[in-house]
Amino acid sequence: MPTAQRNSLRLLQWMMAAALALPLALFAFASAMSWISINEAADQEIQRTLDVAHEHALKVFETIDRSLAEVTEVIRGMGDGDIVARDKDLHQRLRKVAEALPQVKSIWVFDANGRALVNSLVQPAPDIDFSDREYFRIHAQGDIGTYIGEVLTPRPPYLGSRFFGVGRRRNNEDGSFAGVIQTSVLPEYFVNFYARIGREPGSFLALIRTDGAVLAHFPVVDRDVRFEPGGPLGRQIVANPEAGAMTIQSPADGIERRMRYQRLAQYPIYVSAGLETSAIRSRWMSTMAQHLVFGIPATALLFGLLALAFRRTQRLQEEANRRIEAEEALRHGQRLEALGQLTGGVAHDFNNLLTVIRASVDMLRRPDLPEPRRQRYIDAISNTVNRAAKLTNQLLAFARRQTLKPEVFDASQNVRTLSEMIATLIGSRIEITAQVPDETCLVNADAGQFETAIINMAVNARDAMDGVGRLTIAVRPVNSLPSGAANPPSPHGHVAVSVADTGVGIPQDLFGRIFEPFYTTKEIGQGTGLGLSQVFGFAKQSGGEVTVTSDVGKGSTFTLYLPRVVGEQRAQSLRAEDAPSVDRTAASVLIVEDNVEVGKFAADTLTQLGCTCVLVENATQALEELAVDPDRFDLVFTDVVMPGMSGIELAGEIRRQGLDLPIVLASGYSQVLSQQGSGGFELLQKPYSAEQLARVLHKAARSRRLRRDQAPAS
Repeated sequence: MPTAQRNSLRLLQWMMAAALALPLALFAFASAMSWISINEAADQEIQRTLDVAHEHALKVFETIDRSLAEVTEVIRGMGDGDIVARDKDLHQRLRKVAEALPQVKSIWVFDANGRALVNSLVQPAPDIDFSDREYFRIHAQGDIGTYIGEVLTPRPPYLGSRFFGVGRRRNNEDGSFAGVIQTSVLPEYFVNFYARIGREPGSFLALIRTDGAVLAHFPVVDRDVRFEPGGPLGRQIVANPEAGAMTIQSPADGIERRMRYQRLAQYPIYVSAGLETSAIRSRWMSTMAQHLVFGIPATALLFGLLALAFRRTQRLQEEANRRIEAEEALRHGQRLEALGQLTGGVAHDFNNLLTVIRASVDMLRRPDLPEPRRQRYIDAISNTVNRAAKLTNQLLAFARRQTLKPEVFDASQNVRTLSEMIATLIGSRIEITAQVPDETCLVNADAGQFETAIINMAVNARDAMDGVGRLTIAVRPVNSLPSGAANPPSPHGHVAVSVADTGVGIPQDLFGRIFEPFYTTKEIGQGTGLGLSQVFGFAKQSGGEVTVTSDVGKGSTFTLYLPRVVGEQRAQSLRAEDAPSVDRTAASVLIVEDNVEVGKFAADTLTQLGCTCVLVENATQALEELAVDPDRFDLVFTDVVMPGMSGIELAGEIRRQGLDLPIVLASGYSQVLSQQGSGGFELLQKPYSAEQLARVLHKAARSRRLRRDQAPAS
């Protein structure tokens, strides 16, 4: 699977993970913030409830204090006998006071021995000893002001609700203990009030003495409850005696609660309010559930859409991969078909060439062959070899494997010169128009291949016009390649050479095959089908492009784009085949050739020219010969493609060793040469003639002698 497809699937997977992780992270963050917020809100609610309960309790106990003060004033100056004597009146008076206070159950006046003198319940007062009650004993021990007792159960014959006493000490005129004035307060009065203000689920309120005894508790419990002074609440009260907050497990019912407490002014009483932690959690969970009601469907929808997109993308990519595999199989089949067509075309043309050579050789073997016919057969062999070399060059050009010899030349000037040659080539019935700008259009390319490409396009145009029409060759500078070109743009733009005809045109369905080797619409024997393939290969290998536009019935235009060069035009070097012939020389040549027959041909040719030759089969043997005495050689002539070290590597090693020897490379085809060039060494293309071999080696040897002659004497 291509990297882009893997990345797109991986991105969708990350998005699916994010579609879950991000909502979870947001939910966790929202949960934490909600928990903090709900706890703060709970604390504020508890504080408000505590303020109400505290204000209520303060008013209740202040009212009870005023009632006790009123009773004290009523019996002030009376002895026990006077009180008993006025029992009926005092009973009515105490009863009215008790009935006016809903929190009060009864009011009592006791003598110094714990006997009831008068009360608000019955008249006369019962003869019962109350001296064992805590609320009596605490006052008998000393004057402590208002005392609030524990919750008690009524003593027979009295029945009814439980109560706790709030009492004061009675003193004689001399300050001695005279008895107790006591008010029985109903805890259920506080519980009923707490039930009204604590309507929220999990609410808790309590009235607690400083020693931990619980006077009133909501929710109601059916037993006495006490917070131990050494327990959590006791320690918290010691640390913060006026007010505080904490989370505690209640000893009354074992429920954990968040609670706050506050001391009741001058009274030894704490008012407490709180909420069950389970109720706080329930509020939090209810809030989060509301988020989840919307969050879960939205997250599920987003995740489902991403999962659907992932599965669809995966299926599309699988289908694309299957389509690519099918297309690749189709292209492979097409390549095999093209290869078969190429092989057949090459075999057909080479068999024709070999037939000429074979027939000429057979005729040359006849002893009675006249000299004119012998010369004719020799010329036929030479011409056939040239045709075979040209065919090979066209194949290499299409494959972009030919070793080019780039040089800077003016495409405009070359086209002007070629126009005259093309006029002779295509016939007088075709009008030729050359549209060449006055400015120079320099390109860096193989001039010979450029001319061949122009001629091939012109010949193709001639055949398309059936020898009658108009041919236009135009040269113009352009800034960029046409859209869709594979090669990168040149920094100085390109030079476009167009060959337009008025022929039959090319159908659109054939555009994909016109540059294929050996593909031709001409009749058998009218062309090899390599002309346009040479143009295609030359353009690609030169860093350019070739395009075609056509209108059926109106003509076609082939445009060759080559990278433009900015600078001074260099003179074109003289081609080897156009150079003058050479004389015999006495050079010493080291020949490196792995093909025995080619090596012997080169050695024989050079020997005939007066050279001394040493023939070796590989680069290792060549280096051994040079190691013995490098000065005995005037130059090295080496093949490029050899087993082991190549000819280019051998030339580099000779230069690395500092040997001043001219090096000439010979190659029919080398991928290294086609991609990297000859590295600055002289190159002779195979197949080469004896004259070409002699000329190149003579040139190299002569250049070395000139360098030696011009070197200063040591």
